[in-house]
Amino acid sequence: MPMMTRDVLLEMELEEDDEDGDIGNVPASKRPLMAPPTLPSSLVLENLEQTIVSGFGSLESQQDFRTPEFEEFNGKPDSLYFNDGQRRIDFVLVYEDESRKETNKKGSNEKQRRKRQAYESNLICDGLQLEATRSLVDDKLVFVKVHAPWEVLCTYAEIMHIKLPLKPNDLKTRSSAFDNFSWFTKVLQVDESIIKPEQEFFTAPFEKNRMNDFYIQDRDTFFNPATRSRIVYFILSRIMYQVRDNVKKFGINKLVSSGIYKAAFPLHDCNFSSPSEDLSCPNERYLLYREWAHPRSIYKKQPLDLIRKYYGEKIGIYFAWLGYYTQMLLLAAIVGVACFLYGYFTQNNCTWSKEVCDPDIGGQIIMCPQCDKECPFWSLNVTCESSKKLCIFDSFGTLVFAVFMGVWVTLFLEFWKRRQAELEYEWDTVELQQEEQARPEYEAQCTHVVINEITQEEERVPFTTWGKCIRVTLCASAVFFWILLIIASVIGIIVYRLSVFVIFSVNLRKISNGTDPIQKYVTPQMATSITASLISFIIIMILNTIYEKVAIMITNFELPRTQTDYENSLTMKMFLFQFVNYYSSCFYIAFFKGKFVGYPGDPVYWLGKYRNEECDPGGCLLELTTQLIIIMGGKAIWNNIQEVLLPWVMNVFGRCHTASGAEKITPRWEQDYHLQPMGKLGLFYEYLEMIIQFGFVTLFVASFPLAPLLALVNNILEIRVDAWKLTTQYRRMVPEKAQDIGAWQPIMQGIAILAVVTNAMIIAFTSDMIPRLVYYWSFSIPPYGDHPNYTMEGYINISLSIFNTADFKSRVKENPYAESKYDTCRYRDFRYPPGHQQEYKHNIYYWHVIAAKLAFIIVMEHIIYSVKFFISYAIPDVSRRTKSKIKREKYLTQKLLHENHLKDMTKNIGVIAEKMIGAVVDNNLRPKSD
Repeated sequence: MPMMTRDVLLEMELEEDDEDGDIGNVPASKRPLMAPPTLPSSLVLENLEQTIVSGFGSLESQQDFRTPEFEEFNGKPDSLYFNDGQRRIDFVLVYEDESRKETNKKGSNEKQRRKRQAYESNLICDGLQLEATRSLVDDKLVFVKVHAPWEVLCTYAEIMHIKLPLKPNDLKTRSSAFDNFSWFTKVLQVDESIIKPEQEFFTAPFEKNRMNDFYIQDRDTFFNPATRSRIVYFILSRIMYQVRDNVKKFGINKLVSSGIYKAAFPLHDCNFSSPSEDLSCPNERYLLYREWAHPRSIYKKQPLDLIRKYYGEKIGIYFAWLGYYTQMLLLAAIVGVACFLYGYFTQNNCTWSKEVCDPDIGGQIIMCPQCDKECPFWSLNVTCESSKKLCIFDSFGTLVFAVFMGVWVTLFLEFWKRRQAELEYEWDTVELQQEEQARPEYEAQCTHVVINEITQEEERVPFTTWGKCIRVTLCASAVFFWILLIIASVIGIIVYRLSVFVIFSVNLRKISNGTDPIQKYVTPQMATSITASLISFIIIMILNTIYEKVAIMITNFELPRTQTDYENSLTMKMFLFQFVNYYSSCFYIAFFKGKFVGYPGDPVYWLGKYRNEECDPGGCLLELTTQLIIIMGGKAIWNNIQEVLLPWVMNVFGRCHTASGAEKITPRWEQDYHLQPMGKLGLFYEYLEMIIQFGFVTLFVASFPLAPLLALVNNILEIRVDAWKLTTQYRRMVPEKAQDIGAWQPIMQGIAILAVVTNAMIIAFTSDMIPRLVYYWSFSIPPYGDHPNYTMEGYINISLSIFNTADFKSRVKENPYAESKYDTCRYRDFRYPPGHQQEYKHNIYYWHVIAAKLAFIIVMEHIIYSVKFFISYAIPDVSRRTKSKIKREKYLTQKLLHENHLKDMTKNIGVIAEKMIGAVVDNNLRPKSD
């Protein structure tokens, strides 16, 4: 008799084309037995005993397939139950009936049908109940509704260590820093008569043998819909459906990706635009749309508890973080606008800008050509408009704002940790890491046996230490290669800048002869900067799209153990790439452009061919601001197009495609099927978008004080747009647990530390604030200056060095400007004039400025870091109140379980004692026989 297996598995012939991927394919002899098939419930095991069939042989010999019953739609579009009205639909699987497909691939269709039948049979064997209904709009589609009965839910709740209610929590005392302003915040709160506060419970990991300890008033509501869907998805992800060449294949994800199923999703509870006609329906989707996603609720706080209840803790913690980040941005935006207004209203007092615009000063200063042959001499006052704009951003307010943002980011991170700890307690995720299960893809590859250092027992791992080192090395090499590719693209942009600047320098000045508006507003530097920024943005988006797929492939190859480990690994790879991709051009403009240019008689050439770029006479700060505006604005517009228009257009197209059956009343599962799938990494991209924005707001804020305001406006819309997407355009996601925001927290902390350095260096090296301060306090008065009082008059003259045009030389050792009518010209640097014994060497003013810049960086960094570390030390990550709540809940939970256990033991001992006493009495009363 052949060896029997517990599951219905298909032994299929070797095929050249395999619809499934290789992930999770492991020889059956090496593959570890996973938890779900070995259900501890004796009842389920007894049922499974009756459905054992051979794992070998042809399909025809397997007559014990258990298939779902087909039922007609009962005409209730809002129903969330099977046709009997008793069994709740916990999940829906959708497939296309092979017998009605238009394509005539009989062999392929038959293979898909056999896999699906084996999979559904094993679902039934594992205790799930299935009911199939054909689509009313497209008769090729079949919807398989999945219901998990009470016994299965209890079994898997114990396997997954799900925490469930023990008794109502009488310690719930929520506090807020805004309690003293309740009269004001009441307007912002969600109406509790519409969305009622959730009842809090003491919880503990579920155990079937302690079922009486749990707060079970109604079996139908003890497991809420989100928990039911999570349990069913856990089962669906681990059920086998095929064995081929002694290799087992399993999981709904592979079946969907290979096309055997079209979709798999839990149901929304009702329509978003109107409540359900079913009186038992809680209408949570409708309430979320009305009080959260609708534009009229844009000023209200988010109903986080309802979001968490409906979508799970992972979605809830994202919106909690995004909402808290947006609230903190309000303070940063107010200070940023104040600093911007300070610069705007004081720009008319900017002495150095007046000198640039003055025809008798800036108009008489002739600047040296900025390239070797084609570029002409030019007058300094052509940069008048850009110098006025620069006065707005390069002011004392910018310095104050940079220091403020260094403190603000620390306050934000520390207070978020406290808020996160409160959510962990309120949402019962304090000990989540003990609950998290290994990913099925990881479990499938566990073929190597090792000894656990702690338990000293054998356990299976997917690869040896040497194999892990090889994987890590290959993954790191792939990431490093793509980073080099980004650097290569940045080099390409620099080459574009150097090449195009010559063209703009010649052509714009030819066009601008006699045309003041063009000459005033479109300088060669500005034209080069804007076009280069646009091209850089396009390259960024293209590389971003390609690398997303590459990063997922690398992470899949790395094979992290849990879903949290998987997302953290992918997060680090994606952010490292995005950091270089988005910020490299900004770092180039801020810290490299115009810093290594030499002087007109001896310029520095890049790659031995291209003459290095120079900044405007006022510095590169305005160009950095332009770069930030283009990238931040372009990214926000592009993301909104992707997030709003794309799913909306896809859904409209889907409805038009099925318009022939639109007049029919369609059930809930069919309505949800025509929505867009969110994808397992959908939330990852939302985080990534916000963290990239966080980097722009903090890293380069010294050049653009309005960045927090733009981020604030974007985030207010982002929250409602994301809410609108989830409630109206996307299928309901499988609820997932999450304790915190994962790897994004240390990434933000790293950005916060780096932001102090970048902003200090922007003020020191990119702006002209330090040279102006040195001139004002040291070189405007004797012994270096001629003014009797401290003043900024004459700064332009001292900041521009003199060059003798007779000293020009080009790459061909000839003077291209030998016949020029100008004997001298000026250039941006601090060097001795021609004729000096150290001509063209850096002068004493240069060394004063360098010393002042270095001193400023050291002082600013030490002050801000000291304040940051003091704040981090003074503000604990978990408040004392939250710690007390966690300890007291743990104490009362243990006490409750212990007391209940003692009661059970006392009761059992009493029963045993009564039986023993009864037996003794019977023996005493029984007459003795002689």
